[in-house]
Amino acid sequence: MLRIRSLQEWASSLPVFILLLAVVIAGNAGQFHTRLLHLGEYFWQDYFLLRADIPTPACNPNADIESQLTKLEAQAANQDELEALFESEPFDQDAARESLQENRKICSGKHKLAKQNQRRITTPVIIFRTLETSTAFFSVYAFKMQRMILLLMLFICAITCTVKQQHIAFKPVITTYDHLVSTLAQCFANGCLLLSAWFYSKSIYQSATIIEHAEVYLLLIVGFSSLVIINLYQLFNPKKQFKQEGSFYHALLSIPLYVFMAGFAANYFFLMEEHWAGLAIFFSLLIDQAGLFLNIGLYIWVGMLLKRTQLGELVFNVFIPWRLSPELLAVVAIIVMALPTAYTGASGIIIIAMGSIVYEQLINAGARRQMALAATAMTGSAGVVLRPCLLVVLIAALNKEVVTDQLFDWGLKTFMTTIVVFLFFVLLTKCEKIRVASVKEAFKPFIQALLPLLPYISIVFLIVFAYDYCLKVSMDEFSAPIILPIIILCLIVYESCIHSAIQKNKAERKSLIFEHSIRMASSEASVHIGALLMLMALSFVMGGVIERSGLLNDIPNTFSSVWLTLSFLVVVLVGIGMIMDPFGAVVLVTGTLAQIAYTNGINPVHFWMIALVSFELGYLTPPVALNHLLTRQMIGYEEAAKAALEGGNFWYRHEKILLPMVTMGSTLLLVSIIPVLIG
Repeated sequence: MLRIRSLQEWASSLPVFILLLAVVIAGNAGQFHTRLLHLGEYFWQDYFLLRADIPTPACNPNADIESQLTKLEAQAANQDELEALFESEPFDQDAARESLQENRKICSGKHKLAKQNQRRITTPVIIFRTLETSTAFFSVYAFKMQRMILLLMLFICAITCTVKQQHIAFKPVITTYDHLVSTLAQCFANGCLLLSAWFYSKSIYQSATIIEHAEVYLLLIVGFSSLVIINLYQLFNPKKQFKQEGSFYHALLSIPLYVFMAGFAANYFFLMEEHWAGLAIFFSLLIDQAGLFLNIGLYIWVGMLLKRTQLGELVFNVFIPWRLSPELLAVVAIIVMALPTAYTGASGIIIIAMGSIVYEQLINAGARRQMALAATAMTGSAGVVLRPCLLVVLIAALNKEVVTDQLFDWGLKTFMTTIVVFLFFVLLTKCEKIRVASVKEAFKPFIQALLPLLPYISIVFLIVFAYDYCLKVSMDEFSAPIILPIIILCLIVYESCIHSAIQKNKAERKSLIFEHSIRMASSEASVHIGALLMLMALSFVMGGVIERSGLLNDIPNTFSSVWLTLSFLVVVLVGIGMIMDPFGAVVLVTGTLAQIAYTNGINPVHFWMIALVSFELGYLTPPVALNHLLTRQMIGYEEAAKAALEGGNFWYRHEKILLPMVTMGSTLLLVSIIPVLIG
């Protein structure tokens, strides 16, 4: 049943939908424009000359050489004494005549080219170049506006997330204490960010440098001011009746993670350095990578759109006839989720996008809630090392010592190691006998389960083929953010047609289903985009604190042995993974720990494999355990709380934490040690 739209939904989901759609259109416009230029050159030779009218030259192609020569000679004879002093040679009539003839020849060529251009500009050319230049203008303008689009998206989504009280925290807001403590803490953190943004803007305008993107500094102030106002309003006008039980200390867990980061950074910049603009400066590093983080927003939106389709359920239905044990299905889920993780470049994004689907399918297969939570939390952890992961591309771009082919070759081996280790531990800790249906029993239902997937596969294939054949754009880490939304939107249209085909008022029904899916996906995406981007922005701030504090500068450049170096690096890298998002962590590590590793003789490719696995272990390790927090946010606090009620021995009671930790920890040990032993 379709839910009635609310004003809050319109205020959040519609602007976010428009911004995301604008990014998709702009990205496709850039690819489309490149293809238009090729087509223009194909149909009209030297099309670049036809993109604009060549005006008729002002020179005279039929100028009288002798009369001009007479004028020049008269001017030379009538020059005053001062000019004569600087005249190196007397007037040369032959040289002047030759120069005038050459100028007339050049002028004649210009007139000829202009006439040819004017004759070639036909009605088809005018129509085509209007389309091509308009597309180019839109693409270039959208690129220039990336910072503004990202900031608008960030603050609209952050405001939505704040209003709904769904920022990433250790526990949701449930009690009155939770509400008071969380809201006061957010008001303080946002106030610090507002104060820093004001000082940052003031310092920029007082400097002698030319101000570029002045609107960015104003929007920072407006955005943080809006968050502070909302916090103050929520403090005195709670939106719902909260439970009265609870304690102040337990309520501290409801404070969003970004607030802890902002408070810590504010303490350092304001009190220790007295650098009032520091918070805003490092926060704005997110804006400098606008294209990258807009892609993250697109991936989250794609995940929420995918959630509105039946594709995830149909994919897992293929494995139902085999009656796999929950342990084996968990392995399958991690393998299946590796591909979308490789395109998004971060395990947290794929948890937001597909976490609820994976969890539901594992529970339906009879998995323990603890194991289902564990598998969901590490759904994307194995895939971050696979081609064409954007995170790996960033590493290669920042480090000349490595190239993507090397990283992806090692990444495939690391991925296989993770899968084998995970399989080993789930088999070691299984509760019942591992089961798989026989081929004879499962093959026919398996084929029947594949049939509903064929239309989806066909749609995906046709769109990818159309991009490759028509626009010469292949599906890779650069094009995926603009192609995937088109694919998923087409899948939603297909499902809308299927559902409406069995209903009366088909056209109206199809429109309602499509609109509802887009609206709900955009509404959910706005919350997750706001929560994740605020966390990522503050991780850049934390990186700034670590950098400016000189904490990593005290690390010795050389160690007595490679084993001591590896041990130290692993501990620090895991710690960084616990407090920073992967993109910010890569930037920080590139300028610090990477150089120490290279100096101590560690292979650069080996080091970055260690770094990526260490980051993933950090995201799965308490006390923060970001991937677990994202998992709980996707499946709901109540469902996650039920897992704590499951009995069994120590392992089964804490499997959601222990299984990912021992899996990634063992993988990290193997990835760290084996290359040194065999090298």
